[in-house]
Amino acid sequence: MTTVFAAGLATAGAHAADELTLQLKWVTQGQFAGYYVAKDKGFYDEENLDVTIKPGGPDIAPPQVIAGGGADVIIDWMPSALASREKGVPLVNIAQPFKKSGMMLTCRKDTGITSPEDFKGKTLGVWFFGNEYPFLSWMSQLGISTDGGADGVTVLKQGFNVDPLLQKQADCISTMTYNEYWQVIDAGIPADDLIVFKYEDQGVATLEDGLYVLEDTLDDAASVDKYARFVRASMKGWAYAAENPEEAAEIVLENDATGAQTEKHQVRMVGEINKLVDGSDGKLDSAAYERTVKSLLSGGSDPVITEEPDGATSTVVTDKL
Repeated sequence: MTTVFAAGLATAGAHAADELTLQLKWVTQGQFAGYYVAKDKGFYDEENLDVTIKPGGPDIAPPQVIAGGGADVIIDWMPSALASREKGVPLVNIAQPFKKSGMMLTCRKDTGITSPEDFKGKTLGVWFFGNEYPFLSWMSQLGISTDGGADGVTVLKQGFNVDPLLQKQADCISTMTYNEYWQVIDAGIPADDLIVFKYEDQGVATLEDGLYVLEDTLDDAASVDKYARFVRASMKGWAYAAENPEEAAEIVLENDATGAQTEKHQVRMVGEINKLVDGSDGKLDSAAYERTVKSLLSGGSDPVITEEPDGATSTVVTDKL
């Protein structure tokens, strides 16, 4: 009996795990804790997956990576993904771990800004490389030109840092609730001296950090099965990170080959990220999707997308969870 059992184990062990490469939207940090936790805790192994996690960076565009065959699944913000789809990269959202947006504008109070109407005549720092779409849509909805002047805003192409606010080159800058906002605080500007405008509160939030694949791969049952196992294990990782934020931050730090991250910052980031995941089961909320599309279509003369997307999302993977 023992011999038969041992033989069975050997057969199972010989069945190689399915390989899957995930391309992150940004560098190794708490923003992606759920995936690193799933790998570290063996959740991917339990689903017979061999997952490679590729960090992103300022020169890495996930849609280009997957189009070039460098990843099976990418993490991207929906504005970028839908814009890429309209330009010919057939991306499909298969799961949406983040329920809420972490994007906001952070302004110095001494600029006199108290509401979005006060943005006129001011200089605002904006991230580009696909991250500018929610901002441009917001300004369009406010009826504020982004060409400068007394009745418009001057857009400063912001690097992925907070220097323009610290050096007073901009009145407001783009920040995420989980990252750059705290960099401003850590640089010595107290929260009492700042005013923030969360996209979520302004009704212009668009979906962030969704999981995307190439459309034709969804025609293959084996790929769909593999994606479902990946999403299930990843959401288990997110649930674990929510329960154990400090351990999750440690796991992220162990995977940071650059050594650039600090424990204090990562623990705080995981805590803030957990608020955005908010117990998600990975399924895309149709109302949030429709709000995102509506926001992107309402860009006036320069909308992010020019027509309602067709086939940009699929429940074929989350239906298997």
